[in-house]
Amino acid sequence: MVENKALSEKRGLATDAHVRYIQSLDTKRDELDYWLTEHLRLNGVYWGLTALHLLGRPDALPRQETIDFVLSCQHEHGGFGAAPGHDAHMLSTVSAVQILAMVDGFDELEARGKGKAQVGKFIAGLQNSESGTFYGDEWGEEDTRFLYGALNALSLLGLLSLVDVDKAVSYVTACANFDGGYGVRPGAESHSGQIFTCVAALAIAKRLDLVDVERLGQWLSERQVPCGGLNGRPEKKEDVCYSWWVLSSLAIISRDHWIDREGLIRFILDCQDPDVGGISDRPGNMTDVWHTCFGVAGLSLLGYPGLETVDPVYCMPKEIVKRYVG
Repeated sequence: MVENKALSEKRGLATDAHVRYIQSLDTKRDELDYWLTEHLRLNGVYWGLTALHLLGRPDALPRQETIDFVLSCQHEHGGFGAAPGHDAHMLSTVSAVQILAMVDGFDELEARGKGKAQVGKFIAGLQNSESGTFYGDEWGEEDTRFLYGALNALSLLGLLSLVDVDKAVSYVTACANFDGGYGVRPGAESHSGQIFTCVAALAIAKRLDLVDVERLGQWLSERQVPCGGLNGRPEKKEDVCYSWWVLSSLAIISRDHWIDREGLIRFILDCQDPDVGGISDRPGNMTDVWHTCFGVAGLSLLGYPGLETVDPVYCMPKEIVKRYVG
C-alpha cells in the first residue's frame, strides 16, 4: 500500500475528470457515435455507474432517471433490451440487474416492472437443458459470457435455484484446456476474458475446487508484457480491459501477487486522459466508458488509494455484493 500511495502522489488518478467524463456521455445525442452505440446503451450505464461507485461518487448519476431508463428497457417476459425497443438479451438483462442492485432499485422493479421472479424466469429460460450452458437470446447463440451472466444476475436476485447449476458447472469444466485456461466453448483456445467468465461462474457456484490453480495462475501471470500492461492471449498487445479480466481471475484464485503490481498501475494511469477524463485501451488512444470502467476496477483490485473495493467475481462494489449474496 505504501508503494501504491507513492505512485498515486507522483502520477495521480484524475478522479474528478473521470466523473465529469462519465456524466457527459448522455449529453452527446447530436453525435453519430451516440446512436451507433445504442446497442450498448444499458451496458454502458452499468460500466459508467460501476466506475463512479468505485471512484467514490455513486450519486454522480441521477438515481431516479437511471431507474426509469432501466425499466424502460424491460420486456413483458421480464428480460431487458440494450435500449427501449431493442430485443431482450442476456447481457443487457445482467447489466439491468447489476444497475438496479447498485442504485437499490429492486423495490421499484417489483412495483413498476415485471418483478424479480419474471426476470429470473427469462434468464432461466435461456439455459440449454442438454449441455447446461446458456443462450444469449431466443436465437440460440452460446457463449460462456452468457453462462456467467446468468449465474451473476440470478445470485443477485436470490434466484439461483431456478437453473441447473451442476450442469452449468459441468459445461465450464468441459471448456478447460491443458494450459489451465478456458475457452468460449469446449475445444476453443484459452482467452483471458473467457477465463474470467468461467472462473467467476465457478466461484458463484462454489466450485473453485475444479480449477487447476497453479497452472492457470502461471498462464495468467504470463499475460504481463514489458510495459506493465496485460494482454488477453500470447503474442497479443496489452489492453487496459485485461487489467480486469486477468487480474480479477488471479484474485479469485488468490494469485494476484504473481504480477508486477507497480508496472500495471503505471500502465493504467498512462492510459487516462487527465484533462477530458476517461481511460483508453493504450496510452494516447481515445477514451471510452468500457476501458474507463475496467481500468478503474483494475486499480481497485490493485489497492489503489481512494477507491472503493471491487468484488473480483461481480465487478461491483464489494459492499453492495455482500448486501445481496453475503
